[in-house]
Amino acid sequence: MASENGNATGAESTEVHANRQLIQEARGRGPGALFGAFLKLSGPGWLQSAITLGGGSLASSLYLGVLAGTALLWLQPLAMIIGVIMLSAISYVVLSTGQRPFRAINEHVSPVLGWGWLIATMMANIVWSLPQFSLATAAVRQNLMPGVFGSMGDTSGKVIVGLAIAILCTIVVVLYDRGQRGAKVCDIILKVMVAVIIVSFFGVVIKLTAAGDGIKWGSVFAGLIPNFSLLSSPPKTLQAEIANVATAYQPFWNKIVVSQQRGVMIAAAATAVGINMTFLLPYSMLRRGWDSEFRGMAIFDLATGLFIPFILVTGCVVIVAATQFHAIPAAGFLGEKDANGMLVQPEKKLVGKYMGLAKKRVAAEIGKEAFAALSADAQKATVAALPEADRRLAAMLVKRDAFGLANSLAPLTGKVYAHYVFGIGVVGMAVSSIIILMLINGFVICEILDKPAHGKPYLIGCLMPLAGILGPFIWRGRTQFWLAVPTSNIAFVLLPIAYLSFAFLLNSKKLLGDAMPTGKARLIWNLLVFPSAGLAAVGSVWKLWTGLGWLGIGILAVVLVLCAVVHTKRGSKAPAAETA
Repeated sequence: MASENGNATGAESTEVHANRQLIQEARGRGPGALFGAFLKLSGPGWLQSAITLGGGSLASSLYLGVLAGTALLWLQPLAMIIGVIMLSAISYVVLSTGQRPFRAINEHVSPVLGWGWLIATMMANIVWSLPQFSLATAAVRQNLMPGVFGSMGDTSGKVIVGLAIAILCTIVVVLYDRGQRGAKVCDIILKVMVAVIIVSFFGVVIKLTAAGDGIKWGSVFAGLIPNFSLLSSPPKTLQAEIANVATAYQPFWNKIVVSQQRGVMIAAAATAVGINMTFLLPYSMLRRGWDSEFRGMAIFDLATGLFIPFILVTGCVVIVAATQFHAIPAAGFLGEKDANGMLVQPEKKLVGKYMGLAKKRVAAEIGKEAFAALSADAQKATVAALPEADRRLAAMLVKRDAFGLANSLAPLTGKVYAHYVFGIGVVGMAVSSIIILMLINGFVICEILDKPAHGKPYLIGCLMPLAGILGPFIWRGRTQFWLAVPTSNIAFVLLPIAYLSFAFLLNSKKLLGDAMPTGKARLIWNLLVFPSAGLAAVGSVWKLWTGLGWLGIGILAVVLVLCAVVHTKRGSKAPAAETA
């Protein structure tokens, strides 16, 4: 194990040496043997997969399917390709030097970026553990064990399920801290969890294909072809619905659809690789004792353990959501009747979302001030009097959640697939993400304290994200805004800057020495990493602008100015130090 992590033991050093020998011997026997060796030693890529397949990816995939059907299936694979490129660059730098990246960025790029990267990662670990606990708890109580925990009191049910999840995650994290053998057990557990997630959602797609009209696979394959026009226009299916609206209000609905679409596209791209993933990868590799001999192994691990599971799971969710929800009004808002002639009642949690869209449409017709002056009853009456075409669009655009998706599947796939298989997949996504958030935070705390990444400081850091057990109680409404919005925006600001930091480190002769890519290899690396970082920067700026407006742009400006000031001061001190 790398001495810089303070984990070097005889047994671990022997195992790392054996792994290195395995790769060297397999490389001499050909591609097939090398593939087998890489597959046997894979690990960090699966850790990345376990964190990216969480509540954020689930929600983004769901909303992509609701808004655009399968037309945006290409987006998440493209975002993940960019992420894999950058993570590969990070692995190259770290495995070539053996240095902890936080120290390397502070020394060779900027301490502002280094500390910003670390603090943003810690904030993201703790804040984003809240919705993961909330999602897992809800899935257990609503899908898997509604008769046991769902029938309990709201508080007691949430507390018991939350504690059970916390205990399970803590056990896995403790195993990870028990050296190479513990890390192997942890790897196996997480691989199994990721496999369960894949099988669960894949199973739902297969079952849905065999049911009713099935899935239109021609549209699915067509959706894998990038279509950037969706950044500025609705998909054809919704364009047809908008065409039924009075001409004067078609621009209103176009703007609503495009605005939602852009937001979901940016969120989906951003949740593919988060800032805490850039922190996890290098430290998990260093902890295993990997060095330059493992660089090819690292890229293989990212391709098989991260990219493939991610596109399979997110693709399945998009396909299922598109089949069930895209251009289909939520039930109960258009005066539908059931088989007994009774009016269908809409889901309570969708009513507010529907009314919000419908009220905006009315305000666009009579003016915001005039609408605000109406009584509550008068507002409801004007909404009810909207033309059916407008009400249909409002009912189509309400944001359904994963549990609404499960309920919609029941008539087609049966209760087992709709609730149990789907629920297992959702719980697996949330729990695996919590485990990885805990592991990352252990690395963060050890870097703050400048301690080896194991033992008591590491475990204390790992336990901090268990504050997420409060998620089912507080992750709603304004709490989401005040916790998630600033954390997300800070993380988005620093993600492309972190990318650029590693891109510069990849070109640092002082840091990499003879390991720095040269000639054609350097050209290829730079043609991959700088455009990737640039695309991430575009997404970051867009997220800041839509989330915080000029305040967000101000945050970015402050970060850049701080970097420039610190860089200038360090540069002015360098000659004096050399003279001395």
